[in-house]
Amino acid sequence: MNRIERIVGAERPWLTDGGIETTLIFEDGLDLPLFAAYVLYETPEGRAALDRYATSYLKLASHSAPGFLLGTATWRANLGWAGQLGHDEAAIRRINAQAVALARAARDSWERDDFPILVDGIIGPAGDGYAPGLPLDPAEAEALHRPQIEALAEAGADLVTVLTMTNPGEAAGIARAARAAGIPAVVSFTLETDGKLPDGSALSDAMAVVDREAGDAVLWYGVNCAHPTHFMDRLSGDWTGRIGLVRANASAKSHAELDEASEIDNGDPVQFGVLHGDLARRLPGLRVIGGCCGTDHRHVGCAATGHRMGRS
Repeated sequence: MNRIERIVGAERPWLTDGGIETTLIFEDGLDLPLFAAYVLYETPEGRAALDRYATSYLKLASHSAPGFLLGTATWRANLGWAGQLGHDEAAIRRINAQAVALARAARDSWERDDFPILVDGIIGPAGDGYAPGLPLDPAEAEALHRPQIEALAEAGADLVTVLTMTNPGEAAGIARAARAAGIPAVVSFTLETDGKLPDGSALSDAMAVVDREAGDAVLWYGVNCAHPTHFMDRLSGDWTGRIGLVRANASAKSHAELDEASEIDNGDPVQFGVLHGDLARRLPGLRVIGGCCGTDHRHVGCAATGHRMGRS
């Protein structure tokens, strides 16, 4: 049984990390231009910071979870942001490949027979993850994201996960690019306080668009960069069985409020865990639990505990 088969058939969700950018900026005091953690791959000090970050979650998961998704710090490492950050396509391909190589090396150090690890190539939107911006149609998105996805696949990532999708067209294009590269994809959407995407789409409708375009490439769908209270009451219907990932925000504030904040809002990790108990009852197909903005290993640990209690 390969690693993908193991996570699909797991009785309990695997874990992944939390809010990498907010942790590195607010907790570690690092400068991430345009919220781009991938620039840290370019220096020994940056790579050491990324290793410390990943280790905190690997330690947690190795004692409490059936497996771990080890994500690359490549959310901004796409052609939509490359020019603003001083990188061309060749550099983007090189950095994504380096990210996978380092993740695979970490897996070699941590993986056990009873603790499998998947290397997850992380993708982000071409624009702002909090706002719809100028929506891309599937063909445009497929072309723009293809270089990053090809680099991740060729370097040996097990799957790719696109986070903070704000509109279904771009998400569909990414899924198509993943299918062309021969790598499974997870598609995760940003939701506002009303439980809808920033472009106003209902989550179920956005998932249906991606399924029509490239559903055979999608392992499961996800929700991230939203507090559980923003979307849990909208989780009803057969379509929720396709939701396999939740990476929630620590704060219940809106995206507009978080954009204006000068300090991190960590919320309450214990209450965060309690809410995941409710999500466990609403999302029987949940495969991966992690965190997003403002979360750290405490939140992810409480979420895992809350989920177990919710299913008991």
